[in-house]
Amino acid sequence: MDRRTASLAIASSMLTALTMTAVPAQADEAKEKCFGIAMAGQNDCAAEGANSCAGTSKVDYDKAAWKLVPKGSCETTMVKLPDGSERAGSLTPIKS
Repeated sequence: MDRRTASLAIASSMLTALTMTAVPAQADEAKEKCFGIAMAGQNDCAAEGANSCAGTSKVDYDKAAWKLVPKGSCETTMVKLPDGSERAGSLTPIKS
């Protein structure tokens, strides 16, 4: 492989890497964190407390666990709690 071919290969690899890092950022703009709607073990990363990463929540609808949902749908997402009551998702951790 000559120098020109090697340079083109490196430049192509860098361009591909930069393109791939931009795609998730665009996808995330169309989503929002929704607290209190994730089933046990199905939360997305960075919840609070004992469930600090993806899939670590221990109970359904943990108030501190969040899941990414399409932007604008969180507060209209309803879940049925074990006691039979219903609760909407929240854009912030649920306190009560």
